[in-house]
Amino acid sequence: MSDSDLIKLYSTRILGLAAGIPHLGRLPAPQGTARRRSPLCGSTVTADVVVEDGRIAGFAQDVKACALGQASAAVLGEVVIGRTLPELQAARDALRAMLKEGGPVPAAPFQGYEVLLPARDYKNRHASILLALEAVCEAMEAAQAAA
Repeated sequence: MSDSDLIKLYSTRILGLAAGIPHLGRLPAPQGTARRRSPLCGSTVTADVVVEDGRIAGFAQDVKACALGQASAAVLGEVVIGRTLPELQAARDALRAMLKEGGPVPAAPFQGYEVLLPARDYKNRHASILLALEAVCEAMEAAQAAA
């Protein structure tokens, strides 16, 4: 990866998102928790959820990731409250397809992931970008299994 490629990849918008991740931290009494780790880079995201009527009512995330993983967590954090497990799974699958198969940007309200389109060409970053959505899906599954 050349220096100019890195500059393009780590745009001002991505760095801005990474600096302002919504819902950082942990919930005191989550109904579901999941931790995802990228074996390639060591990035981790832990998601805590509280679910009411099948929708996320409370959410927190502990994000220890590169700027791209942080930006992805920020996009999720902006829209996660009120979402159902099927919505989150569809967003996760669409983001994976966008990165790995050249698919379209995830549908609203997850269209903010378009900021990560330049990362398509950097396969070693895909796992970190997917962590937040994978973790929240697993946390929702855990909450629903415990209910």
